[in-house]
Amino acid sequence: MVSEEQIQQWADEAETGYDVEEMKRRGRGRPGRGAEPMQVVAVRLTAEELAAVDAIAEREHISRSEAIRRALAGSAA
Repeated sequence: MVSEEQIQQWADEAETGYDVEEMKRRGRGRPGRGAEPMQVVAVRLTAEELAAVDAIAEREHISRSEAIRRALAGSAA
């Protein structure tokens, strides 16, 4: 939940204006993983397959996506 104090801070910030140069420096989106753009690929998994991926991700302290990438890399090797 957002507090009234946070809403007031946002309103105050909006009223004073934003530093456009600072906003441009932040960049947009997630940082890239390589030299070339990545593609999003939809994959259908059963509940059991997804549970297995999630278990690996949790055990190795990585994201679900990273667990899938590692599995694919291991399979392609």
